[in-house]
Amino acid sequence: MSLFSSNNPTLKEEAFVSAAGTEDIAGAGVMTLQGTIAKSAILFAVVVAFALFSWEFLQFVGEPLPFMIGLPVVGLGLVFLISFKKHLAAYIAPVYCAIQGLFLGTISGILEIAYPGIANQAMLLTFTVFGGMLLLYSTRVIRATERFKSIIMTATLGIFAYYMIALVLGFFGIEVALIHSSGMAGIIFSLLVVVIAAMNLILDFDTIEHGSQMGAPKYMEWYAAFGLMVTLIWLYLEILRLLSKLRR
Repeated sequence: MSLFSSNNPTLKEEAFVSAAGTEDIAGAGVMTLQGTIAKSAILFAVVVAFALFSWEFLQFVGEPLPFMIGLPVVGLGLVFLISFKKHLAAYIAPVYCAIQGLFLGTISGILEIAYPGIANQAMLLTFTVFGGMLLLYSTRVIRATERFKSIIMTATLGIFAYYMIALVLGFFGIEVALIHSSGMAGIIFSLLVVVIAAMNLILDFDTIEHGSQMGAPKYMEWYAAFGLMVTLIWLYLEILRLLSKLRR
């Protein structure tokens, strides 16, 4: 459940401000925008590779990997770990992306069986939204003003809290409305969450751009790339959820 509601606790400007001017452990210089893009591409490749593995395993064996149920908890733990151990991002981020890839491949495969073509649709929409947000940000059509940041961060925290409440109540057999509902209210809720996730990309782009201008150490490229992947994975999962509701 937590991975369907992953807030992005990593790409906060304070993290780059505190790291700026500190010595790069690897002695490799400072963070750059180009370096962050390269690291993001590597992490994305890790997600895809492990997603394909779990997808093929599901198709061949007919059931998900036996340890899938524990992956969300491990993934959430790594998110908190990297938030406190930023200098280890180069090691933690690939592990996180591998775990997320396994989870994504399994969830996508299960829904693909029920709704053929849904995985490709979700992937295409995710790339489209990502490209659209990047274009809107780069052309300054959407600006990450302080008011914009405040609204999106508040909405994101609200969604995160709602999902966490649903997770806790789920242990007692209580199902919270909207999250799994395929009625009109449930669809509108999922659409709203997708919009909020997409707006978080604007915050990510802005933080990465400013972080690369602050003289942060080189390892922050991995940290920034990791944060971007958290949002991108959240966006894909929410789009997948929305499409599954529509297909019902």
